[in-house]
Amino acid sequence: MSSVNDALENARSTYEQHMNTCRQCHADAAPCAVAKHLLRLYNLARRDAMRAAGPNAPTA
Repeated sequence: MSSVNDALENARSTYEQHMNTCRQCHADAAPCAVAKHLLRLYNLARRDAMRAAGPNAPTA
């Protein structure tokens, strides 16, 4: 299960780092294509982490 959490943390930090450093995301005030892709990967990792935690895991 730690690998699932590691993947989630890695996806989150990669997305946040991109949003903090991407000139296009800052200039347009809208996420670029790379940011959208990284967010999609983060959402998939978060979903996998929820599934790995099981049905009795807290949702908040």
